[in-house]
Amino acid sequence: MPNQTPPEIQAVLDWRNGDLPVSTRFDDPYFSLANGLAETRHVFLDGNDLPVRLHPGFHIAELGFGTGLNLLAVVLVAEVPIRFTSFEAYPMAAPDIRRALAAFPEAAAVAGPFLDVWAQGQRVFQLGHVAVEVVVGDARDTLPAWGGRADAWFLDGFSPAKNPELWSPDLMAQVARHTAPGGTFATYTAAGFVRRGLQAAGFGVERRKGHGTKRHMTTGSLHP
Repeated sequence: MPNQTPPEIQAVLDWRNGDLPVSTRFDDPYFSLANGLAETRHVFLDGNDLPVRLHPGFHIAELGFGTGLNLLAVVLVAEVPIRFTSFEAYPMAAPDIRRALAAFPEAAAVAGPFLDVWAQGQRVFQLGHVAVEVVVGDARDTLPAWGGRADAWFLDGFSPAKNPELWSPDLMAQVARHTAPGGTFATYTAAGFVRRGLQAAGFGVERRKGHGTKRHMTTGSLHP
């Protein structure tokens, strides 16, 4: 009997103040309602020196797709053909994503084609200049099996205190194994065990000023 793709297990949400999606599984919000898009730009774009580094074929990979806000931030700046691969265990339903993105009119303005294909169950699609693949399943299983290597990583799982399995040293080692020479990462967290795991995996690690009220974030590049 041929292998069958297991059915998706969708995210289950609570809504805080009517607009902020909170994962009931991890008891953690998907973004900061006050500055979620600005935080994405500060942490993941600036933290990886994007969009300056973008060139045709550049490959961004991500742990934690969530609402797709990071993807849309990339779509807004990408002017050449690039790739974006995201690993997500519990995808959100399209109506929930639409409701969440309404808080960010700039992102919502380019989200229509994404929401249309997402509602149809498509997880591989084109959005502007960006070729997108969302790999559904536990990243501890799906990332080791992935054949790609990223030029830049967005490490955007839920808080390490709430979702430690997405920040384990073993998974950080897989991130390094799937990073191109000279590749980089950025993450909003400055948790010590995450930084140590990334260093052990072969990344040079730098602590930077976080966004807004967050004191620190972490960036780095793969040692040659």
